[in-house]
Amino acid sequence: MHIHILGICGTFMGGLAALAREAGHRVTGCDAGVYPPMSDQLQALGIELMEGFGADQLALKPDMFVIGNVVSRQRLPDGQPKFPLMEALMDAGLPYTSGPQWLAEHVLQGRHVLAVAGTHGKTTTTSMLAWILECAGLNPGFLVGGVPLNFGISARLGAPNPFFIIEADEYDTAFFDKRSKFVHYRPRTAILNNLEFDHADIFDNLAAIERQFHHLVRTVPTQGRVVINGLEESLTRVLHSGCWSEVRSFGAVVSDFTSQGEPDRFDVLFQGNLVGQVAWGLQGVHNQLNALAAIAAADHVGVAPSVAAQALCSFENVKRRMEIRGQVRGITVYDDFAHHPTAMRTTLDGLRRKVQSSRILAIFEPRSNTMKLGTMKAQLPWSLEAADLAFCHAGGLDWDAQDALSPMGNKAQVAHSIDELVQQVLQAALPGDHLLCMSNGGFGGVHQRLLQALQAATQ
Repeated sequence: MHIHILGICGTFMGGLAALAREAGHRVTGCDAGVYPPMSDQLQALGIELMEGFGADQLALKPDMFVIGNVVSRQRLPDGQPKFPLMEALMDAGLPYTSGPQWLAEHVLQGRHVLAVAGTHGKTTTTSMLAWILECAGLNPGFLVGGVPLNFGISARLGAPNPFFIIEADEYDTAFFDKRSKFVHYRPRTAILNNLEFDHADIFDNLAAIERQFHHLVRTVPTQGRVVINGLEESLTRVLHSGCWSEVRSFGAVVSDFTSQGEPDRFDVLFQGNLVGQVAWGLQGVHNQLNALAAIAAADHVGVAPSVAAQALCSFENVKRRMEIRGQVRGITVYDDFAHHPTAMRTTLDGLRRKVQSSRILAIFEPRSNTMKLGTMKAQLPWSLEAADLAFCHAGGLDWDAQDALSPMGNKAQVAHSIDELVQQVLQAALPGDHLLCMSNGGFGGVHQRLLQALQAATQ
């Protein structure tokens, strides 16, 4: 089969492309601003990439067009379609499907799917679960919305066994299918990690997201398992709407608060019994909760909790999750994917626990659709409480970031360009500081630009 993927450079669609290529299909794809690192990974797999969404791509004559949710039927100011390829293939009556549906029909069918859902922590928890099954000798397939450092790739088919682990996103499937992606996956094991309001561009309120999570629960079979964060009232409401599967909850963490620079340690209690201890380099109670969820899910496929706990001692996290990008003059620059206020707060809390009294400079951009709309701007001061100073890149926002951050007083600064942002941070940074950059995008290469500016300042 030859498939042509529209919107191939996104993490999900890029992972799907890699799986399709590994399965022996011919894969081509297009995107606006074909960009690395995904473009480099795909080209290394022999996947031909094209810039833009021109109708001339119909000449490829694929068996199926697979449509990413970046594609819409939007019109430009001059009346021309923003995605002419989509309009052309529809006019020609050619076959098309969504990414999640293609994945369900061609990869997931007949496999034991372990799906990881939640507002925060999906990528990390999915990576943990994949590593646990890998260490147990199960050689699972997986699709992760990032690159787990233990594997160095975001997706693989795995051995010819039933186990496939997938990051289960609640965002909508495609312009022609407004259900959440995860309803296509039909998991036998489902993790519901947490649930807060997000994606304000497609959901009106928290209740609307809870309804989608309940649709996911409805797809888990009677002999399946739902692993739920027992600390989340929103998830309790989801289950109260109906659940037909075994339920395992998690939520209690017994931590050993180690001294600065040493790995976290925490005891793993499973059904009231101590089954092991995890010692690792990850920070924050949120990561410990992620671990408990992964352990409970792995138990459902026969991996003993003690084995799972031991596996997590060698877990290396995911790229862009508190990733150290460099150090100059004793100043450490980190890159993290946090973009929702709660994720920003938990990330900062984890770093605070690690560095204790050292200064933390939080550098962030409200880049997600929800944050661009200003829906959660009032939560920003709360999310940044653990930081000593905060620097916001406000370029392109339709709301006043300075006003939203005013409760922080002179602890917060706003810049309207990356150059201005770098200069603000450069003037404030001192030896021993920790510079935490948070964004769900490339952030204009701010990490490298900060390191270069800090290096130049020493010469």
